[in-house]
Amino acid sequence: MRHIDVHQHLWSAPFVEALRERRTPPYLDGWTLHLTGEPPYEVNPADHDVAVRAGQAEADGIDLALVSLSSPLGVEWLPAGEARPLLDAYHEGAAELPDPFGSWAAASVREIDAGRLADDLDHGFAGLQLPATALADAAGYQRCGPLLDVLEERGLPLLVHPGPAPDAAAGPAWWPALVPYVQQMHAAWFAFRAFGRPRHPRLRVCFAMLAGLAPLHGERLAARGGGRGEVDPGAFVETSSYGPRAADAAVRALGVDVIVHGTDRPYAGPADLALGEAAHHAFRVTNPHRLLLGKEPTNAA
Repeated sequence: MRHIDVHQHLWSAPFVEALRERRTPPYLDGWTLHLTGEPPYEVNPADHDVAVRAGQAEADGIDLALVSLSSPLGVEWLPAGEARPLLDAYHEGAAELPDPFGSWAAASVREIDAGRLADDLDHGFAGLQLPATALADAAGYQRCGPLLDVLEERGLPLLVHPGPAPDAAAGPAWWPALVPYVQQMHAAWFAFRAFGRPRHPRLRVCFAMLAGLAPLHGERLAARGGGRGEVDPGAFVETSSYGPRAADAAVRALGVDVIVHGTDRPYAGPADLALGEAAHHAFRVTNPHRLLLGKEPTNAA
């Protein structure tokens, strides 16, 4: 049975080249990344070396590492003429990654093209990643609905990931990860409950970074008339960037069955969540299979 990490980022050569061909954000100047509203970021080339990353996955005991487009880049929000070359380069490079890597597809959220997503998914992607900023309210689910319909029709999951943080340049380096990313994931968690689940009853969805700890607000939700804290068995959260205290709180709020292992490599590594072997197995094996395939793993999986 395969151990799975559902959340990594690995830029292939075609995607790096496509970023270097641009002169406006997002773009790469050598290995310096330029984004709208954020200070330049010096990328470590080893972070996107396939052999190095495969060695890290082996050392982590991971048999399948799912990589995705880095949504904070803002590619999904670009005009179609700018987004398409980057999306095509991402899909080309991601589809060619060797074992142990698999990939999430990506899609424009500015100009919705469900047919193009269907074509991209035909190349074996695990599902679709979208930025949380595209799924923060009823309008977002109305706009992105055709993409999510494709996932439901195919029985494939959605990964919700933080999007751009264009007003973060004035803060310290940790500001985007601790303020806008958390706020985005918090909003996306409750928007799915309010607007996404009623429209997409069969969709399996996973929220990065424990959904910004939004599930811990279940008591407040109940106090405000939002339900009794019912757990949605098709709404998963992954563990990236958090440790034992946050993971323990998430288990208390949601139970063990909807929490999956994710690291956000190369930006963070695996953490010892100190929750015991049964939880370790559930997060890395049982629950990721349920997220990706909608069923429990078999001995041959």
